[in-house]
Amino acid sequence: MALNLPRRVSVLGSTGSVGVSTLDLFEKAGVEVEMVALTGGRNVERLAEQALRWRPQIAVIESEAALPELRDRLKGSGIEVAAGAAALADAASAEVQWVMSAIVGFAGLAPTLAAARAGAVVALANKESLVCAGPALLRTAKLAGGAVVPVDSEHSAIFQVLDPSCAQHVERLILTASGGPFRGASREQMRAATPEQALAHPNWSMGAKISIDSATMMNKGLEVIEAAYLFSMPPERVSVLIHPQSIVHSMVEYRDGSTLAQLGPADMRAPIACAFAWPDRLPWPAPKLDLVRDGPLSFEEPNLERFPALALAKQALAMGGGAPAALNAANEAAVGAFLDRRIGFLDIAATVAETLERMERTGALTSNGGDALESARSTDATARHVAAGVIGGLGPH
Repeated sequence: MALNLPRRVSVLGSTGSVGVSTLDLFEKAGVEVEMVALTGGRNVERLAEQALRWRPQIAVIESEAALPELRDRLKGSGIEVAAGAAALADAASAEVQWVMSAIVGFAGLAPTLAAARAGAVVALANKESLVCAGPALLRTAKLAGGAVVPVDSEHSAIFQVLDPSCAQHVERLILTASGGPFRGASREQMRAATPEQALAHPNWSMGAKISIDSATMMNKGLEVIEAAYLFSMPPERVSVLIHPQSIVHSMVEYRDGSTLAQLGPADMRAPIACAFAWPDRLPWPAPKLDLVRDGPLSFEEPNLERFPALALAKQALAMGGGAPAALNAANEAAVGAFLDRRIGFLDIAATVAETLERMERTGALTSNGGDALESARSTDATARHVAAGVIGGLGPH
């Protein structure tokens, strides 16, 4: 039986790890797509190479300074080129059936909302869109006749095993976490950790920001917020287990005692394939799971003293309003400062905690309603300003 696959597609963040995996999946699966838009951050060479291979209608680079080089590389190709945040949002608004949203950070929110308003199926790999404006994003997609299908391996796992007709019988969602490079490290070792050590993820190949989030386990905190929004689950019914092998990607525990899990090799192309073909399944030469070779599987509770980011994320989710957006902004600022060696590894979570506390004291976390994007932008800007003050007070590392 022929698959009913999307034809017109766009890939936002095509030069990052998820974007590259998406295009590689298309290649390996031999799917025929009409590429409408490819967008990248600063990697002009890669974006140009992708554009010449996939022939999109438009290629957009986030960095306006890189536009002349992109224009030069694509000269004579007939591919339209553009740059900047407004161009990203315009490209995301194009009439397509399926959009990969893989722009990293808060910068991905506006394009993701634009894609949702256009009625596309949004394959969501941008955590920040849900964290900062989850209810509004989901509502926008539904009203436009589209959908949001998660691409993060953990949320894809839940998406695949949570039967909507039995949602009222779910006891809890269990997100698994590798534990990152510091799973067995002491607080003293983490205090002295360098960016190079924090970037060395044991299982996944990811960008710098996501890799640091994995090391602090803030990525799992953000995923708790995502799961609560995506699957309409209260915070107390979303939990986390450390699973170093990254084989079980997440579980759904039902009230009758059954726990359903989705398993697979640590390969982002698998959840991307699920999101692309949903509700069908895409045949491609996928790595196969061998439990004899890849086992045994182990699980442990996360240590919240060594990884306070998890508790901070749940706190922000419970606070509601602008707290999740502030958490995300403060974390982005702190991760940047750590990568620049201006603060230590443990200062990342400390910066987020202090930023939330200061903003709560001044009432800056209260949601002002109105436009979701503008509200998130306002909170994001305030949180970055407050976080900068916190980071400045910590002094050089």
